[in-house]
Amino acid sequence: MARRTDGAKVAYRMLADQLRDEVASDVYAGGRRLPTEAELASSHRVSRQTVRRAMQELVAEGYVYRVPGRGTFAADRKHRYLRQLGSIEDLLNLAVDSELEVVTPLQRRVDIDAASRLRLDSDSLYCLTFRRLHQGAPVCHTSTFHPPAIGRTLTDIPELATVGAKTATTIIGLVEARMDGLIVAADQSITVGRVPPEAAREIQCEPGAPLLRIDRLYYDERDRPVELAINWYNPDMYTYRVRLQRSQHRGTRS
Repeated sequence: MARRTDGAKVAYRMLADQLRDEVASDVYAGGRRLPTEAELASSHRVSRQTVRRAMQELVAEGYVYRVPGRGTFAADRKHRYLRQLGSIEDLLNLAVDSELEVVTPLQRRVDIDAASRLRLDSDSLYCLTFRRLHQGAPVCHTSTFHPPAIGRTLTDIPELATVGAKTATTIIGLVEARMDGLIVAADQSITVGRVPPEAAREIQCEPGAPLLRIDRLYYDERDRPVELAINWYNPDMYTYRVRLQRSQHRGTRS
């Protein structure tokens, strides 16, 4: 039996594309509510399930948000920072539409936990804290930790030595540019934690509020950790998206 075309899949993507364009064109600006599932199903002559799948995609992308009992509304995307990450290259290019502002300059210090995660023989390492800005608004607060051999290669960069200095770059990009080899892998953990006061102050959140925390541990070609980055994200400014795919198809269904 031949594999049949999934018409519903095509329909929901077409609907999602149209709604995405309408949101981007400010059709639903000023707090105007989007049509209900029933209204969209009727006007586009599709099933409620098709509409629901399209709306789920737009919610995940940060284009719209739902208010229980009121409906679905367009998000203010002019100041929202949307990241779609799926590779090391994506992480290296985080600065494409944002900039880094130094909070605590690069310095040598002792940090037992970070040193352990970096597999160091001693507790001494290099640390830098900064916040990332998108259109001038704070998106996240980041602390990066580096083995001494890596940290020393960054000490002559003026932008990392001055509080308040801004630069359109990523720390991991600077690391790779100065190390012998490439960044080839990263372990990432995503949790919710209580934001520490120093991070809350920089990204304009309440101290102790439950925020998204993303830790990334980067490795070189010899599987050596070269950077640990701990990120706290402003929930009003950040949308994180990952596209998941099958590694391979094992044939067709009959």
